[in-house]
Order: sequence, then structure tokens, then C-alpha cells
Amino acid sequence: MSNSPLLSIQEATKYYGAHRALFNVSLDLYQGEVLCIVGENGAGKSTLIKILSGAIQPDNGTVTVQGKEYGGLSPRQSMELGVATIYQDVELIDSLTVADNIFLGNEHRSFRFLVDAKSQFVKAREILDSLHIDIDEKKLVEDLSAAEQQTLQIVKALHQDSRVLIMDEPTSSLGLEETRSLMELIRNLRSHGIGVIYISHYLEEVFEIGDRILILKDGEPVGTYNREALDADSVVRKMVGRDASVFFQREESSIGAPRVEVRNMTLGHTVQDVSFDIRAGEIFGIGGLVGAGRTELVELIYGLVKPQKGETRIDGARCRIESPADAIRHGICLVSEDRHKQGMFTNRSVIENITVVHNERVGKKVVSSSADERAARAMIQDLRIATADPWDVITGLSGGNQQKAVVARWLLDESILYIFDEPTKGVDVGAKQEIYKIMVRFAQAGKCVLMISSDMPELISMSDRIGVMRRGQMTQILAKSEASEENLIRLFMGVGNAETE
Repeated sequence: MSNSPLLSIQEATKYYGAHRALFNVSLDLYQGEVLCIVGENGAGKSTLIKILSGAIQPDNGTVTVQGKEYGGLSPRQSMELGVATIYQDVELIDSLTVADNIFLGNEHRSFRFLVDAKSQFVKAREILDSLHIDIDEKKLVEDLSAAEQQTLQIVKALHQDSRVLIMDEPTSSLGLEETRSLMELIRNLRSHGIGVIYISHYLEEVFEIGDRILILKDGEPVGTYNREALDADSVVRKMVGRDASVFFQREESSIGAPRVEVRNMTLGHTVQDVSFDIRAGEIFGIGGLVGAGRTELVELIYGLVKPQKGETRIDGARCRIESPADAIRHGICLVSEDRHKQGMFTNRSVIENITVVHNERVGKKVVSSSADERAARAMIQDLRIATADPWDVITGLSGGNQQKAVVARWLLDESILYIFDEPTKGVDVGAKQEIYKIMVRFAQAGKCVLMISSDMPELISMSDRIGVMRRGQMTQILAKSEASEENLIRLFMGVGNAETE
């Protein structure tokens, strides 16, 4: 490796409101090096790569590329400096050929406005052969496998003279053989002097191709280590561990017999034959790494997506759920992870957002009685939703109060299963406590609560049992007494055997 880094970042810090996403993180990347970045969900990995790609600006810190220091980069600057980011979601045009995608924006032209397709095919073949990549340059992207599409993104970046590749969970949608092919390509890139920043939850990949490993925890660096200095167990230990004060102390509820049964839920490789039950009065947590299939499972249960196989039963009766409206009629409620896109009517008032489901159930399209308004105002008072005027547009509220308003709509009618997908994402500490109390209230009333969370203290504090998802499968269900941070991370990452207390 060269003595001079291709890229450096020094003491990068980023806040989103009061939330500290990243604090004093530094790294160096050298020519021909693979630097792996690991950390649990919410550790700051995505924030860090967004700073490097120019998608966001740091509040403090500097980025140095090609010996020049910057307070922050724009996306154009990042690309012009030879930094290419390859995200988990493929960014190619399906209806164009492999060659068209490689030269997109820099086409070979025979005349002023005509693309010279023949010339592009020839040059694309030369580029692919130089990297020992066996992809047909004339093939449409939509006909490529997931691995071939990921590979094509890399080729496109290299054609743009990128010297640094940032790869974010590149194998999350790949099979075993496809992953092996990608690993071999990365080794080839390293031999050509390309520097690679590789973000992955899969520690077997990290130890296979990484030269050094940067570990992040809660937005802060734990340290950067030579690969030989660590093993999978030591990485896990360094990723977890917090002060006990971050764990919420919830009231217990009386747990009865199973009321909700999910059986053999399947959607391709995303959700594979998942079965579990939830008992009356229970908060059943589901944990796993990004891409494990948790949110996709919720979408199947709630009718947002139709499963290939599987069913949901409530109190022993099979539920026919083909839409969210069907789910609501069966007593299933969802507080979505993305409240702006799926949870709120952003151009409507707080009161309308609270009453919308109730009015739909009784066949009304708008708040049409003083009783509706009184009920909504009672929810606002009960949940302590801070609003100057309940008829103001909901987007004027803070994130935590928006979330409580979404929860409030499900309190106006009796339901059985309450699904919370990342319930406290983007809310402040005070609002978190209020939302936790609401969930406990549902449980104490004998309802079933299903909670998906990437927040480890939240998952452990709130759950009576925890289902572990990994690569689309529910691999294990833990009792509360078995759930520790280190145990869960081991199971999420597939590292060794988890220990029970």
C-alpha cells in the first residue's frame, strides 16, 4: 500500500436535530486496500458514506482526497475526485444494454445526435475483458442477475476513472455463488490499486477480503484494526455494550394464550417460510440486520404485499387479507416505519389524521360530527400530543408528536394486533418514553403487539420474546431472559452459537 492515503476523513461529526448520528469519526483509505466498516444498525455507517459521497455535509470535520482538504463534498465533486458509491439498491436503467449503461452520459457518437452503438459494444467488451468479467455487453440490464447488475455498477464506476469504491451491503440480495464472484472481483480491483470501502453485516465477508476493519458503535469509532488482530467474537464484543440507563424499564403485563398466528409466510428469498405466534398481552419483538426481511414480513401480514404462501390466523380463524383495508377489518393495525410516506396524510390536520381510519370504518370521508372532534381531542390530551391548534396541518408537529398522532388513530376503535415498525425512529427521548407507555398499555389490555426495531436497547427492554430474522428466515425465538445485546448480534450476524443465560 502507498504511504499516502487515497482518501481521508478526520473527526467527522453529524447531527440531525438533537440526535448525534456521527461523532469524531476518522479513517484513511490506501491504494489497493479494502477497508471494511462494521457496526450494528444505527451505528453511523450510512451517515459516514453519505458524507464521503457528498450526499450530506458534515457539521464538523474534513475530507481529504488526492491531497486536497475539503470541509465537505458535493455529489459532483465526489465523482470528479474519483469517489464512486455503489449502493445496495441498483442504480441502472433496466431498458438499456450493458454497454449503454456503462457509457450513459458519455456516449460514443457517430454523428451529432446519434449514439454509435457498435463502437460502444466494442469498447465495453474491452473494458469487461480487462476486468475478467464475462457479461454480454449487448444484453439488457433487466435480463441480468442481481450479481451481474452489482458487477455492472462497479464497471460503470471504473469507466469513470474512480479510484475509490464505496460499497454498501453489496451482497445483501446475492446468493452464495454470486457472492463468491463479487469477492473475486474485489480482489481483482485491489490488485489494480483501487481502494475499496466495504460496508457489510456479514462478518465472513469482512474477514475474507478486508485488510483493516473500522468498528462503529452509536455513531462513534471504537477503533480501526488490522484484520489479523481480530476474530468474529472480538468484533461482536466491540460492537455492543452500553450504559444500563439507556434501557427502558417497562411495566409487565399478564400474558395469556396465543391470539395471533403467522404461518409459513413466504415471498421469494425476502421472507422464507416464517412462522410464529403472539400471545394476548405480549410484546413480540423482531430483530435483525438491515435486509433481513423484517419490514417485508410486516407488509405481508398487513396486506401491503401478497404472499406467495402463508396465512395469518386470529383467535383460531384464518384471515383473508389481500389489502390493508382487509387487515383493518380483521383488527390489525400498523404504525409504519415511514410515517411521512405511509403513516400520515401530510396535507391534512392533526384531527383528520387521527379520525381517518375510524371514519373509513363507519363509511364517512371527513370529520362530520362534534363527537368525532371530541374523540380526537381526547386522544390529543390523553397522549399529550403537543399542538397549538388540532386543526393545524400535521407536518407542523415535531416528529415525536406526529408519531403519537398516528398511534392515536388506532385507539379510537378496538383492534387485536398492533404492529409497530421502528416505532421511535426519528423521535426525541421524551416522545420515546410516551410511545413505549402506549405499547405497554395495549399489552396490559390483552392486545397483541408486534414490534420491529433496529434499536437494540429498545428491542431488549420492550419485548417479552424476540424473533431473530436473518436472510429472510426467522432463525430463532428467544425468551426475554436469553436476550442480551451480544447474544442478539451473534444471531443477527450468524457468528458461532449464542449463549443462553
